[in-house]
Amino acid sequence: MYKVAKASECLAITGVGINDIKLAKKSWILPGQSCTVVDLTPVNYTFEVQAMSAEKLPFNLPAVFTIGPRVDDDESLLKYAKLISKHDKLSNHINELVQGIIEGETRVLAASMTMEEVFKGTKEFKKEVFGKVQLELNQFGLLIYNANVKQLVDVRGHEYFSYLGQKTQMEAANQAKVDVAEARMKGEVGAKLRDGQTLQNAAKIDAETKIIATQRQGEGQKEEIKVRTEVKVYENQKEADVAQANSELAKKKAAWAQTAQVAEVEAAKAVALREAELQGEVERMNAVTRTEKLKADFLTKASVEYETKVQEANWDLYKKQKSAEAILFEKQKEAEAQKALAEAAFYTRRQAAEAELVSKKKEAEGLIAIGQAQAAYLKSLLDALGGSYAALRDYLMINGGMFQELAKINAEGIRGLQPKISIWNNGNGGGEIADGNGVIGMNEVAGVYKMLPPLFKTVHEQTGMLPPAWMGTFSDKTS
Repeated sequence: MYKVAKASECLAITGVGINDIKLAKKSWILPGQSCTVVDLTPVNYTFEVQAMSAEKLPFNLPAVFTIGPRVDDDESLLKYAKLISKHDKLSNHINELVQGIIEGETRVLAASMTMEEVFKGTKEFKKEVFGKVQLELNQFGLLIYNANVKQLVDVRGHEYFSYLGQKTQMEAANQAKVDVAEARMKGEVGAKLRDGQTLQNAAKIDAETKIIATQRQGEGQKEEIKVRTEVKVYENQKEADVAQANSELAKKKAAWAQTAQVAEVEAAKAVALREAELQGEVERMNAVTRTEKLKADFLTKASVEYETKVQEANWDLYKKQKSAEAILFEKQKEAEAQKALAEAAFYTRRQAAEAELVSKKKEAEGLIAIGQAQAAYLKSLLDALGGSYAALRDYLMINGGMFQELAKINAEGIRGLQPKISIWNNGNGGGEIADGNGVIGMNEVAGVYKMLPPLFKTVHEQTGMLPPAWMGTFSDKTS
């Protein structure tokens, strides 16, 4: 359908074929599109802002703001249309938004000023508040058309302005009393002053009359002397003017005679100079003629030689160019061959590198598989041994031939040391001792005692150490 907005309205259209919002006064509303009528008339917002000055003194600031959309800016209209798309312009949402901005900026500004600065600079305070509020309202497409800040009001319990008014009234009353007393004093003093001034003026007029009479007489005499002086000066000036005129006339006559003589000399010299110039011009023309003739002769020879030299130089240049082109062609072919060889070598190295990479990958995969198999093998052995780590270690050492390897290493070490080894055998005789607990073999005890002397002897031979004295000493017959 076709919709037309009123004079103070506009249409906000959204939907199919429109990226964001389309604003218009009249338009067709197509299927799939939505149209909202936006009222552009300003609204009055009345607030009583509670603020606090820098001295922590609270006060109320009654204000009336006339706020509406900025109709001369399409971008601001779009912001305003989005703002009231879900709310009416008189809704609590819009009212709270505007009130929050105004109260916030007013409180911030009042907190930076004293109460005296706020009270005396109401105009500047109002201007600052309006500027900061308008800056915040710009983001919603709103404009302050008019604003009125009323008289500051005291908060209940803080009668600062009341006391200030009483102070002003008392100061005015006291000033009025002072003014009355001062007026009475001025009246009495003025009467006495006028009487004295009357007498003073009368005496002053009499003295001035005598002085004026004397001045008039002296001025008459001065005027007479002045006239006689001026006549004499005028006569002297005229005589000086006549003498000056005669002097100037003589100077002019001398100058005219000098000018005439100079003109005659200049005329004679000018004739001689012109004659010399003409003669020089003739000589110059003769020299030019001879020069041109010589130039023609030499130029012909030079032209022929030049053409010959040019042809020879061109032929040499042509040969050098062809030679250089041949060398360049050879260099290019060599460079192309080297490039092809380098590419082939690079391809070969790349293939080898790729093959080595694949081999390393396969080797790594094999190691991983071996490790996984060994881990599974060790896990199964550990489970089979009942989770005993010591049994698993012993099994692995036996299975891996660790003990045989250790015995072999120890034997090699002993072989390198070349020790002196003695072996004792005490025979097979012996006996037994019976006690209450069982039978003890005497062969073992006798064998230990028989082993001690040879043992001490062997230790003495190999290390040089003797047994303690309490254990006995060696004799020469000990064997």
